[in-house]
Amino acid sequence: MSLLSCAFKSGRRLQAASESRVLRLVLVLVLAVQASPRARAQVLTSQYDNARTGANLRETTLTPLNVNANQFGKLFSLKVDGAIYAQPLYMPRLEIPGKGSHNVVFVATEHDSVYAFDAEGHPAEPLWKVSFINPDAGITTVPAWDVQCPFIRPEVGITPTPVIDLRTGTLYVLARTKEKAGLLTTRYAQRLHALAVTTGVEKFGGPVEIKASVRGRGAGSSKGQLDFDRLRELPRAALLLVNDKVYLTWASSCDVGPYHGWVMAYDAHTLGQAGVFNTSPDAEQSGIWEGDSGPAADNEGNVFTATGNGKFDVTAGGSDYGDSVLKLGLTGSSLEVRDYFTPFNQRELDSNDDDLGSGGPVLLPNQPGPRPHLLLVAGKGGVLYVVDRDRMGKYHEGSDSHAVETIQLPGSAFGAPAYWNRHVYILVSNDVLRDFAVDRGLLKPVTQGSTRFIDPGATPTVSANGTRGAIVWVLSSRHWDEPDKRPAVLHAFDAANVARELYNSEQNSGRDHAGTGLRFNLPTVVDGRVYVGAKGELDVYGLLSSR
Repeated sequence: MSLLSCAFKSGRRLQAASESRVLRLVLVLVLAVQASPRARAQVLTSQYDNARTGANLRETTLTPLNVNANQFGKLFSLKVDGAIYAQPLYMPRLEIPGKGSHNVVFVATEHDSVYAFDAEGHPAEPLWKVSFINPDAGITTVPAWDVQCPFIRPEVGITPTPVIDLRTGTLYVLARTKEKAGLLTTRYAQRLHALAVTTGVEKFGGPVEIKASVRGRGAGSSKGQLDFDRLRELPRAALLLVNDKVYLTWASSCDVGPYHGWVMAYDAHTLGQAGVFNTSPDAEQSGIWEGDSGPAADNEGNVFTATGNGKFDVTAGGSDYGDSVLKLGLTGSSLEVRDYFTPFNQRELDSNDDDLGSGGPVLLPNQPGPRPHLLLVAGKGGVLYVVDRDRMGKYHEGSDSHAVETIQLPGSAFGAPAYWNRHVYILVSNDVLRDFAVDRGLLKPVTQGSTRFIDPGATPTVSANGTRGAIVWVLSSRHWDEPDKRPAVLHAFDAANVARELYNSEQNSGRDHAGTGLRFNLPTVVDGRVYVGAKGELDVYGLLSSR
């Protein structure tokens, strides 16, 4: 048994057994509350839903009338032990054993910790906290210099947004560690953890270590086999839960190779590996970054994800999918490509480092007209693609006529658009927030903001009460080579007219100043609060009257 297994399992089996009856009762209560017609909003996955629309449609407190510097601001901060890149998740009215009912916000850090906090800050101490490191046993986070990349610094632990299974009350987390394997040797590990939302106790025999192999002759392969590299592969995109499977994706740190794009599915109840797909088995690269957004899924369980630079040779009989949008599905134990879309200028994108996979996909609700099922994606090449996800078009030489529509944007996309009420909001690097109306499956520019954001732009978030009272929220980032000094800035725009900025956290800096900003972060807006992840703290905003 490994040191990490000892550290996690030896002290928890008795605790898990003694709490099992309590957990079953708690989960019954949770499901009953969530099923109530008056149930409150919840955030169980990145961007609020598996379509990755980026919209919370059950926000009844915050409106364009009360989000302003006089009525809205920073309420408090919750201290954590590392940088927060993952989007905070949220469950209301959760019964914590021995601590009563709480609205709970879940936070994961690069110091390999997971926190469950009372969402109102009462108490300020975590309701529970789990750490996946044990320095005394030689188990630590991965130093930035080990991955040869300064983008996430000084340590790499938990980067992708976790996902929650409401039915079983389980929080799935992907964490990285560095471990002593002897007196003079170390090893790197990545593990999928399944934690009880009420206690943080490991479930389903977890954690399980990530391991995979495929046939291939690509970079780093040996004797026709390509193995998953636990050091080189960076999980950046959010976790996805669909049809009782947890989907994980990987790219790299700073293009340090050799690396490949990987997609893996794990059974949500046994943590058994259910499927593996490699995007470049006979080449290299084709990573899946997607900023802090994540792969999407439709109602049939198809998974959509975008790859970055790399060789594309599928039309010539190969197996490598550089700069493509993939439609993946599980058939038995095989994770396979069911359809794909590749821009006609894929070779140019690859040559110019214009990854399509720097952005994540968004699935629009059913649209009128001949193409009801549409997907949006944009990457570093600065083109927003509208794709028919029923007939994605594969690859056409010479033009993007196989796309429903292409829209040239002023900058590169690092994340995803947001969709609300027949409107698409997008913010690319060195640009302003833009609003497009969706009319019978086509996008038409409506208006744009006046506040210019630096590289890398942002992934917008929308809060609304159905079709009313919508606000577009944007969190600023630091530039990639900038020191960790610039504060995060929370912006709010009127969704009906994004030229109207309602609020930003520097309007009253002394009161609302946020912590040090990171890159690609998504704010979480739910139940009258806005949760902003920063370096070493979670900043919480809301109506000042609710202090």
